[in-house]
Amino acid sequence: MENKLKDELERLHTTELGKERIRRNLSIDEDDVVLWCRKLTDSDSAVISRKGKNYYIKADDVILTVNAGSYTIITGHRI
Repeated sequence: MENKLKDELERLHTTELGKERIRRNLSIDEDDVVLWCRKLTDSDSAVISRKGKNYYIKADDVILTVNAGSYTIITGHRI
């Protein structure tokens, strides 16, 4: 599972509302939220799992939720 998501990093995207939700939930002020999420997903500390229709990426103190079919970043939360 991990390799499939990492192989498709360029497909990761989100909506404008998703960007705002991720910024708010993670308390980040990144201009390019998707790039920030790609870097986090590609980091050595990232642990990727799939449960149902979503991927969950745990890295550092963050969990990202990504739709496995569309590669849409749904949300992120601090652990």
